[in-house]
Amino acid sequence: MKSKETTKTRFGIDHRTHEIVIGPFRQRLPQSRMLRTLVGIVLIFFGLLGFLPVLGFWMIPLGLLVLSHDSPLIRRQRRKLAVWWATRKMRRRE
Repeated sequence: MKSKETTKTRFGIDHRTHEIVIGPFRQRLPQSRMLRTLVGIVLIFFGLLGFLPVLGFWMIPLGLLVLSHDSPLIRRQRRKLAVWWATRKMRRRE
């Protein structure tokens, strides 16, 4: 099990360990940039077929998360969404 220091990130990519973090789950990303891009594109493509059994629409955001590791455009949009979501949560608490 990972120490508490490495589980600080709850959602996103941990750039120190090169892992995708979604809550308590962690998955290492491939070292090759080309392979990471291919995995992201495949996840998005199969996510679009989410109406079929086994595949699901959950694959689209996961594919975008993988692509955001290498693509500045997608990374910027993901960060904007994260900031918007955090401010929205803060406003609801007030």
